[in-house]
Formats: sequence, structure tokens, C-alpha cells
Amino acid sequence: MNYFNAFRLILFLLPAFGFAGDAGHGSAPHLSGESLGVIWVVPFVGILLSIAIFPLVAPHYWHENFGKVSLFWAVSLIIPFTLSQGIGVTIYELLHVGLLEYVPFIVLLLSLFTISGGVRLKGALVGTPILNTAIIFIGTALASWMGTTGAAMLLIRPLIRANQFRKNKVHIMVFFIFLVANIGGSLTPLGDPPLFLGFLKGVDFFWTTKAMFIPMVFMVVCLLSIFFIIDSYYYRKEVKPEPDNNPEKLSLEGSFNLLLLAGVIGGVLLSGFWKPHIHFEVYHVHLELQNIIRDILLLSFTYASWTLTPQSIRKANEYTWFPIIEVGKLFAGIFVTIIPAIAILKAGTKGALAYVVSSVSSDTGEPINYMYFWLTGILSSFLDNAPTYLVFFNTAGGGLDGGPELLMGDMYNTLLAISVGAVFMGANTYIGNAPNFMVKSISESSGIEMPSFFGFLFKWSVPILIPLFIIVTYIFFL
Repeated sequence: MNYFNAFRLILFLLPAFGFAGDAGHGSAPHLSGESLGVIWVVPFVGILLSIAIFPLVAPHYWHENFGKVSLFWAVSLIIPFTLSQGIGVTIYELLHVGLLEYVPFIVLLLSLFTISGGVRLKGALVGTPILNTAIIFIGTALASWMGTTGAAMLLIRPLIRANQFRKNKVHIMVFFIFLVANIGGSLTPLGDPPLFLGFLKGVDFFWTTKAMFIPMVFMVVCLLSIFFIIDSYYYRKEVKPEPDNNPEKLSLEGSFNLLLLAGVIGGVLLSGFWKPHIHFEVYHVHLELQNIIRDILLLSFTYASWTLTPQSIRKANEYTWFPIIEVGKLFAGIFVTIIPAIAILKAGTKGALAYVVSSVSSDTGEPINYMYFWLTGILSSFLDNAPTYLVFFNTAGGGLDGGPELLMGDMYNTLLAISVGAVFMGANTYIGNAPNFMVKSISESSGIEMPSFFGFLFKWSVPILIPLFIIVTYIFFL
């Protein structure tokens, strides 16, 4: 089938999807989180424990069968969910999470992964503490403007190559996750998905720049200082490489991919600013035109990068499809099993997790900002931080008329607590933010033995991040 015939087929099929302009959304099947018990969260907990435990106790089995394990937990939810809620609600929820969340998520990751894999920084990069700190700092600075995923995918391979001679380099990847893949995305809605959600809900584009600048600077200075001390300690124990008398000059191969990367950022911005009020309906799920065009643009940039970039560059980057396949399969299961958990949280004080939502307000209804910070953060460490942000944004009143203005004004610290919790604490676990898992997978593909799920949490996040978060609490939210 040529492109022209494919285009004709798409035009022919559009009416079947329910084309609409400003028409209402109709009566979609409704899932009430009020009627769901905590038992429905078991499959989600199951897939998290599988990600945490299997690589420890059965690494070979996990490497070969992680997709099947993810499918098992998805099916273990879908079957009883269908029997309990009905086929209509089940199909709607699966299509909703699939078309509106998972597909855009994986398309964005695929485009950034493919395009960044076509850029190679050549030259004599030697992973000294100063160079490593500089690369992580540059990635942190870029993350707010090109997204944590974009900055992480662009710089992770040069960082790995620079430290090939190092025996102790796990800490380098861990701090890269802390800063580039998470905290660096604090300053604009482009940096991290929850902030982009807030922007779409009415938060000013540069509010995050003003509000989160000082908390971000505090975390960046502290973490880079800690990193430099740790990296210097390990570097002194390393066998240094022989000096190269004819070092290769620094240069960039595949630099046209940077233009494609800018195109990806532009496509994401387009979907946030352009509102044509046109959508296509697939079983009550509304696919908005700007989002469809965004995903088509991203896939086009991905195809252009793959076909136009010499394969020699990707070979030199040790580029493989395994990281994106791993993330795609595991997060498919996560997105499915998270459905009831998010629905219960959205039910607020009427849901099975009412005590969580009610704990962010005092008896008089005043917001407890430090609770907003910690609950948004802890849930963002294990759930998708974007819907978690939205739950507490709405709990604080951001979903009401004039709510965003109120949050940016009189409830400034409440919105700051929600924003900082969602962005900063995504660094606590591998699944707290999408690029975390990507960095882990790419590092392991390059022969770096990354810590397990629990190893990352208890060896690195708890002793390093949690004390800093406690200090942030005292400075900003008490």
C-alpha cells in the first residue's frame, strides 16, 4: 500500500471514529473510585514487586520473560475487573489509558531515544570528577527546557563512554538519575509532565521558574557537592588510563538530530498551545487533533532520524532497541494496573484511600503544605507523577473556577509543595519517572551493574535524598 492509498483509507475511516468539533463528550462508561476497595491495587503492587524482586532472585528468567510477567499482572486485573465492572467500563478504561496516556508516553520516549541515539560526541572524554560533575550539571540545566527525558537520553551515552575505564561508576548513573532525569526538570512545564499538566490547567508558564528556582538550586548544589566528594573518593582508587599523545578532538556526529530534537520539543509545545477544538472519538475516548498531530510529528522525526543517521554512529553508541522494548512492555503493565489506584485517589475522601487525601487539610480546612509535599512525593515515587500531581492539584482547589489563580496567589506554598513533591521525589525509585528506567536499562546494556529496585531505594535514595527533602520541608513548608 503506497502512502496515497493509506491516506485515502484514513480519510475513509475517520467517520467511524466519530469526528466532532465542539460537540459534547457524550455519556462515557463511568468508573467510580468510590466503589473500589484497596484489593484492586494488588496487581499494581504485584508488578512493582516483580520489578523489584525478580532481577534479584532470578535475573536470567526476568531478562527473558519480563514481558510475560507484565502481561500476567495486566491480565490478573483485566479479568476480575471485567467481571466486576462490566465489559463496557473495562474497554473504555483500557482505551482511555492506552490512547491518551500510554501511546503518547511511548511515542515520546521512542522519539527521544531514537534521535538522541543518533548523536555522538567524539573526542577524548575522560571521566574525571570534574568532567562528570560538569556533564551532570549541563544535563540538569538542559532538562527544564528540553525535558528530563530529552536531556537524559542526549547525555547518558557520552557519560557512559567517558567512564568506560572506571570500575566504580554506579554512583555516576544514580546521581545522573537524581539530577538530570528528575530535579533538573523543575523550572518550566517542558521539564516534567506534572508541570506541563499544571500549565494546561492554568498555571502560568513561568510560575514554576520563579517558584521552584530556589528549591531546585538548593537540591542541585547539595547533590552535586555530594556527588563530587563520592566520585573523587572512587576516582582515587581507579587505575588511570594511559595519556593519549594524539587525543581525538571533540566533535559532534549526527548533529542534524539536534534539529529533530528541537522539532520534538516544538511538537510537544504545539499540543499545549494549539486548541482547534476538533477531536475523533474511539468508544467515548476523545482523541484531540493537536495530540494526534503531535504524535505523528514525533513518529516522523523518529523515522527521519533512523533512516538518515549513519548506522556507524549508532554502532559506536552501542545503540540497541532493548531499553525501549523493556520500558514499553513493563510500563504497559504498569499503566493498566494503575487504573484502579488512580480512580481510588480521584474519589478523594469518598474512596478507600480517603485517609491519604484528608490528611493534607486541617480540621478547619486549611492546607497542610508539608503533607502536600510528602504525600504528593511519596505517591509520585511509585505511581505516575502526572496524575498524582493532578489529584492533589484538584484537592487543593485547582480544578475550580479561579483555582489556578488562587493557588498561584494566596495558596502559593501549597502549589509549590505539590509541584516540588511530584518533580523531586520522582527520583526516589526507578519507576518514579520514565527516564529513570531508561537510564537504568541503557546503563545495564553497556555492562554497568545497576542496583536493584530496593538497592536503589534503600542504598541511594533513602540515605541521600530523604535527608535533603526533610531540610526542604523545614525551609519551605513549615
